[in-house]
Amino acid sequence: MKKDIILGGVGGQGILTIATVIGMAALSEGLQLKQSEVHGMSQRGGDVQSNLRLSSRPIASDLIPEGKADMILTVEPLESMRYFNMLNRQSGWLITSVNPFKNIPDYPPMEDVLAEITKLPRYITIDADKLAQAQGSVKAANIVVLGAASPFLGLKYASLENAIRQLFGKKGEEMVALNLKALKAGRMYAEENRSE
Repeated sequence: MKKDIILGGVGGQGILTIATVIGMAALSEGLQLKQSEVHGMSQRGGDVQSNLRLSSRPIASDLIPEGKADMILTVEPLESMRYFNMLNRQSGWLITSVNPFKNIPDYPPMEDVLAEITKLPRYITIDADKLAQAQGSVKAANIVVLGAASPFLGLKYASLENAIRQLFGKKGEEMVALNLKALKAGRMYAEENRSE
């Protein structure tokens, strides 16, 4: 098993949480894990990016070569376009929320952003804010996006659920339940709305 994942978004959107859940799930399955430094965390509203590499064999580098990413997972649609050149066009998936974070004055029209995304052969675009709100809080939008990515991660769904229980357990059962519902909502959406 080998998965090379690029995580992207804007500071404050929970990219580090997504990376932590995937990493915990991968380690629980006995996989090797390497993660590049997460950039942009110090600035809310700034871009955040990380390479996450999972494998059943030793991993030499924490950086993903151009054109080799199995997945681009973003919580902001324009940010996903920043990493198009990293995606393996033959087999890779782009998973992104369609909810913009307009932190620049010349943010392009959403229809233009989505038109570029839908040119890719394998993608899922999801209204993560709406689905998260329906589960109880828009703050779980990042976990909705993770749920949408879950069918393509090569990890057991139960491992992701257990990682969420472990990560959010200190915050109480209500927070665990919210994030488990968000994960499931994203997963169900992806299974019903695959582009291929």
